[in-house]
Amino acid sequence: MQRYAIGIEFCGTHYRGWQTQQAGVVSVQETLEQVLSKVANHSVILHGAGRTDAGVHATNMVAHFDSPSDRTDHGWVRGTNSQLPKDISVQWIKRMNDDFHARFKANSRRYRYVIYNAPHRPALLHKQVTHIHTPLDFLAMQQAAKKFEGTHNFESFRAAACQSNQPIRHVSHCTLTQHGPFMVLDIQADGFLHHMVRNIVGCLLDIGQHVHDEDHIDTIFAALDRKAAGMTAPPDGLYFIQAGYPEIFDLPQVALGPQWLNWPT
Repeated sequence: MQRYAIGIEFCGTHYRGWQTQQAGVVSVQETLEQVLSKVANHSVILHGAGRTDAGVHATNMVAHFDSPSDRTDHGWVRGTNSQLPKDISVQWIKRMNDDFHARFKANSRRYRYVIYNAPHRPALLHKQVTHIHTPLDFLAMQQAAKKFEGTHNFESFRAAACQSNQPIRHVSHCTLTQHGPFMVLDIQADGFLHHMVRNIVGCLLDIGQHVHDEDHIDTIFAALDRKAAGMTAPPDGLYFIQAGYPEIFDLPQVALGPQWLNWPT
């Protein structure tokens, strides 16, 4: 039995998130498992580095599976991609020792959220970015984003349906950059709560539209109540871009996404 790690890129628009759900609900995980099972000629179970909401995308979701089937790495990738729908693609595969686990060995997760701030909606980036047509105060949003760095209780920033046992998370960086009409939030933490990134972005959008000033973030943290925070931003602009692992696993280093998403922070 051989363990394999794979890197997956997907457009989440037509899926109800990463995780397999009840019958009749299409997920990325289930779609991949069905195809990998055909290639392996046995039932395959995938374990992902994290979960994504419905409509959220990924440029390098890491997952693993076990198989006794004898396939070349090229055979696994080409065979799987030839049968996957066009909005899911395996980017790489690597043979791992049994002590690797895509979820439990990951020590960080990283997301990017892309806002397109322009008067008119984009056509070519439909469902790939979140469009805000009113002008946003970038500097105010950039300063407010820094308030999320460090160790905090994110109770006010998680969904009511969040199943995590505790809301304490350490955010190693939370930076907002501007590239023409695009604003890109880059955030990395030891873990994320349900809707955490989208709720953070919702609060930043309120600040960018001068509904609140940046100090309002402190008030939201202190409230420990989801009702104290603003709207949940749409899933369209959210990308899972990286899972961090100890260097001993030596996973492939890949670009954070297509050129327009791979901006420096």
